Amino acid sequence: MSPLSDTTNLASAMAGTELFTHIRYMMLTTIPTFIITLIVFLVIGLTFDSNLDAKNINNLLVAIEESFVISPWLFLVPIIVLVLIIKKVPALPSLLIGTLLGGLFAVVFQSSLIVQLSGIEGNFFKSSYISIINAMGTETTINSSNEIINNLLSTGGMYGMLNTIWLIICAMTFGGMMESTSALKKISQSIIQYAENTGSVIATTASTCIFFNLTASDQYLSIVVPGRMYAKTFKDKKLAPENLSRTLEDSGTVTSVLVPWNTCGATQSAILGVATLSYLPYCFFNLISPFMTIFYGYLNFKIRRIKS
Repeated sequence: MSPLSDTTNLASAMAGTELFTHIRYMMLTTIPTFIITLIVFLVIGLTFDSNLDAKNINNLLVAIEESFVISPWLFLVPIIVLVLIIKKVPALPSLLIGTLLGGLFAVVFQSSLIVQLSGIEGNFFKSSYISIINAMGTETTINSSNEIINNLLSTGGMYGMLNTIWLIICAMTFGGMMESTSALKKISQSIIQYAENTGSVIATTASTCIFFNLTASDQYLSIVVPGRMYAKTFKDKKLAPENLSRTLEDSGTVTSVLVPWNTCGATQSAILGVATLSYLPYCFFNLISPFMTIFYGYLNFKIRRIKS
């Protein structure tokens, strides 16, 4: 739901609705789903014995304190970014300001870490410049006394995002080819002919998003292709475009992490070290979200229509 999120911007763009209109409209289904999820986790939390190892937790905290200067002043960076979001500043300037502030605060508060990352001593200005630019653009590795912290805080910068960028380009190209060859029109007409009311239109769209997550194996394709397929159908049914963008997010975005061979499922599984099908039963929000948006459709509840 963040205006800085890639899928949030992508879904609103595919549906042809304004970004903050999409976010506000998505809250109507997201907040109830979130509350239900919190209740389920509360019940599990009160009945589950985690057997946490206090010694391991203390080792992690010690490693963080040894490597970083922890200060309440560091909260200024995310607070400023949140203020920019509230003020509806566009995503790119907000991201740029947040990035530059992050680099500035790193120089001010994490001077020893700056020197460690650059390997340059005696010239702090040069050391700061090299460390910040490398952190933004290339792989960065933190060397602490704890291997878990090292793995957690190592990052790939913009270089690490190249695979995602290629996927976005491929998704847009694939969607464009399907649209220009009228394949999307043919597919959508054959499917949507069975959708006679608002609920069935939304259910068909949600099912298509999940289908593309399973078959195309990418979150972006599950947003782009159904967004292209059903944009005209929603318009013909006098449904406002925010209905489509909300359905794309409630079904395409959140279910991608539940598919082991999807880019999102594979990535999260690799980072967490937990098999996708092992964490799937606990993804209550992801499982409930598609049903919530379909439920709203069949009840015709909070469904905005195009005014004549």
